[in-house]
Amino acid sequence: MMHQHGIGGWMAKRRLKSPDKVALVHGDGARMTYGQFADATDRISAVLRQRGVGKGDAVAYLGENSPEFLQVMFGAAQLGAVFVPVNTRLAPPEIAHVLTDCGARLLVHDPEFATRVAAAVPAAQPPHVVVTGEGSADRPGLAQLARSTAADPAGHADTGHQDPAAIIYTSGTTGRAKGAVLTHGNLTWVALNCVVDYDVVSTDVALMISPLFHVASLGMGALPVILKGATMVLEKGFEPGRALAQIERHGVTMLSGVPTTYQLMADHPDWASTDLSTLAKLTCGGSAVPPRILNAYEARGLSFSQGYGMTEASPGATSLPPTMTRTKQGSVGLPHFFTDVRITDVNGEPAPTGSIGEIEIAGPNVFPGYHGLAEATADAFTPDGWFRSGDLGYLDEDGYLHISGRLKDMIISGGENIYPPEIEQLLGELDGVTGAAVIGVPDERWGEVPWAIVTVRPGASVDVDTVRAYLDGKLARYKLPKNVVIVDDLPRTASGKVRKADLRARFGA
Repeated sequence: MMHQHGIGGWMAKRRLKSPDKVALVHGDGARMTYGQFADATDRISAVLRQRGVGKGDAVAYLGENSPEFLQVMFGAAQLGAVFVPVNTRLAPPEIAHVLTDCGARLLVHDPEFATRVAAAVPAAQPPHVVVTGEGSADRPGLAQLARSTAADPAGHADTGHQDPAAIIYTSGTTGRAKGAVLTHGNLTWVALNCVVDYDVVSTDVALMISPLFHVASLGMGALPVILKGATMVLEKGFEPGRALAQIERHGVTMLSGVPTTYQLMADHPDWASTDLSTLAKLTCGGSAVPPRILNAYEARGLSFSQGYGMTEASPGATSLPPTMTRTKQGSVGLPHFFTDVRITDVNGEPAPTGSIGEIEIAGPNVFPGYHGLAEATADAFTPDGWFRSGDLGYLDEDGYLHISGRLKDMIISGGENIYPPEIEQLLGELDGVTGAAVIGVPDERWGEVPWAIVTVRPGASVDVDTVRAYLDGKLARYKLPKNVVIVDDLPRTASGKVRKADLRARFGA
């Protein structure tokens, strides 16, 4: 008998346990039960298999939140294939890198990304490309193919918790995005952490306003909801007025986002008149919730669970319960139920309570390594198997984690991670630029935005417009510097490294 102990077995279990329960609400209110969801997943799984997808093969998906996104993920999982969600904001060269690096056997994409796919695919050459929706007579889309394909359970593969389920690309400090391999066990345990720490129940209605290609939306949003047999309202994008309307229309109980999304909702004209009485569980990640937003939501009787994590932890590491939002303001909370967190000093020894050191994470939600990067994987773990986050923090006397800074100088803008070396590398190729450093500068709307501090060749004409125009198309737009400052010299250490702390002190206030 076949054993599917990973997420590939979830659809069959949900069809058995709650076939008539509404699983997904999408578009203008279309509803899909778990029975329909499972049946559609089975047909899509057969479509993938007909195109040669089998155990261990990579299936990439470039598209907005939709039933198809989840059906392709679970359909691939049933075959033992590896799901690779692609950030829809990536430029063609970045998409090509993801497809090439994971060795995608098949790419599924929404029609609106056809131009970018056409630019990326020649370099990446996945054997099969399928568009979502109906497609055309000569090139049938996923919906058309699924209707004409019968489910084929015989093609389902044995999977265990140790098998890879997904590869999520996270920009590395060296520039090129690295693929974090998440196993079936990683995704199962992060979902269980959420069920335990966020009290997810089968009667919940979760509004998905964040893109599912982000590991937080996938691992801590969609998967716990499906595990419990709750209902998900899928939004293609985020528009604050529509989000408020959807909360009232569908009796939404759960909402996840970043500080920017919550701020935009609170600032919307419909905020005061929207019925938010069903909302019970708000989770926020990416960066700390500013007091102004806490105040606005507390005035409506709402408070947040805040947390800390990263792609490599699938992504949750800690959570701060709503009851402690004020008592432990500034903290990112306690380790998730099935996860451990420790702080180590420069020698790798446990740091005393209250002492700042590197944050390290262990648990069944922590990934096994980066795809095809043995050296980077080895560097990411301590000799005793803890993941080295690269972030600095301390544990207070009650065991709550506080973030102090970032070893890697990462910028978080509107919940998106931006790694300066990726931008700096390209800036170094721009004619006239002789040196470049990218730092995060506080921004009321986005939390942080990237600024480029550059030195230029005498007589060269370099400004924010020329820099943004040069980078546009090479990088996702959220990575483009919002300002360019020309300086005579970049402050450097004796070894030649730019002293970014000096730059932040000068320009980041």
